[in-house]
Amino acid sequence: MSGRHHNRLVARAAQTMTKPGRHADGGGLYLFVRQRGEKVERLWLFRHERGKRSDRREIAISLGPARDVPIARARMLAAQCRQALAAGEDPRQALARVRGVPVFAEVVDQYIAAIAPGLEDKTLVSWRHTLGNTYCGSLRRLAVDKITTEHVLAVLKPAWAAKPETAQRVRRRIEKVLDAATVAGLRAGANPARWRGHLEHLLAKPAGLPRGHHAALPWAEVPELVRQLRELDSITAAALEFTILTAARTGEAIGATWPEIDLERRIWTVPAERMKMGIEHRVPLGDRAVELLEDIARLGQVHCFPGRNLARPLSEGAMMEFLARVRPGATVHGMRSAFRDWVGEATSFAAELAEAALAHQVGSKVERAYRRGDALERRRELMAAWERFCAGS
Repeated sequence: MSGRHHNRLVARAAQTMTKPGRHADGGGLYLFVRQRGEKVERLWLFRHERGKRSDRREIAISLGPARDVPIARARMLAAQCRQALAAGEDPRQALARVRGVPVFAEVVDQYIAAIAPGLEDKTLVSWRHTLGNTYCGSLRRLAVDKITTEHVLAVLKPAWAAKPETAQRVRRRIEKVLDAATVAGLRAGANPARWRGHLEHLLAKPAGLPRGHHAALPWAEVPELVRQLRELDSITAAALEFTILTAARTGEAIGATWPEIDLERRIWTVPAERMKMGIEHRVPLGDRAVELLEDIARLGQVHCFPGRNLARPLSEGAMMEFLARVRPGATVHGMRSAFRDWVGEATSFAAELAEAALAHQVGSKVERAYRRGDALERRRELMAAWERFCAGS
């Protein structure tokens, strides 16, 4: 990168810029501006690409809020990132050396700033509250590489029995922040907030804790996967994206036939015989889901997502193999868990609505008998929000 493409912004812009979007300073450094209600937030980002030419991925690294990081320091940090890339090193490790090991509170702020674009305002407030002084006061002043299991237990035990749902949320979020710190090279070793194989032996099992039989992609990474899928012109990519957008089971999605689809009303009705619980399930279709179907309709087949033999649907094995190539370690069914986690951690939608979207039965037989309708229109709002999130908007 030549010098003439650097230092495009002036110092005042970092404090006064109000136009939403990414504003290039040059050399991979950007000022990211977003509007949250009446408040304007400005964040420094360093962006670069990683991977082979056939599978390039854009990586954005937060350098901190513009209110705390002057433009001169942001440029210095960006220069450190470029030097690290030139040396074949992860820029985040270089930044860790420059900054020193931050305390938990700093890493929390950086993590929340990174995921904030995908969160609603209420959820953002929840993240700050659960990782703030109310629950994590004793952690916030500790260097992130010094946090131990004992420190995490001291945070969780007071709320584990009294406020189980909140305590679980706090634990999950601590785990995510510490995972991010490990990836950034700020700490090493096992995550002391990990449940499986660790805290499950030290704390009572909370009611309703997910079993996690299927490897679920972290919900924050779903937009990147969807972006990859949209670059691939194939029936399998379209089927996988449709499965993600509708939070459907694999067999339900690939077995879809055109008589089940009402594009005018934007409803996909899965008959009872194809549903796990044996109950007809209506799925509201968003703009992108409809776009995918309209594009495939030109094939003129009975099945919405035909396999190589156009008379038969795409196979589950083909979907699994395709995802394994695009995102190793993730499973198609695990996308439903990612959807459920997103609803619980990043939105204010009711849990019952998410369960209905997943075609799960909630409550006793008596409760279900008195619950009329399937909340289709409310679920339409939920799935539209999920579709926007998957699109990165």
